[in-house]
Amino acid sequence: MNFYLLFFLLLVIVGLVISYIFFMREKRSNLKAIEQGICPKCHQEGMELVDQRSTGCGGPKMLTFECQHCDYINTFHVNGGASCSSGRCG
Repeated sequence: MNFYLLFFLLLVIVGLVISYIFFMREKRSNLKAIEQGICPKCHQEGMELVDQRSTGCGGPKMLTFECQHCDYINTFHVNGGASCSSGRCG
């Protein structure tokens, strides 16, 4: 009985990890297309940055992109790149 429960839990965990890996691959390919200005949904040029937020110096940035031609909107969290070692941002 315990073997079946352990097998089931292992199966669920492996399924979740694989799903997360595929989700992150798709998200990465969408970001690459957006960096080139192409919408991942309608494949037309017309992506624009509509919102940009930061958690502070050196923290991740939250970027929201929207397509001008269709209803595609997506948010990405990317590394900021700035360092706080000097006590100032940038």
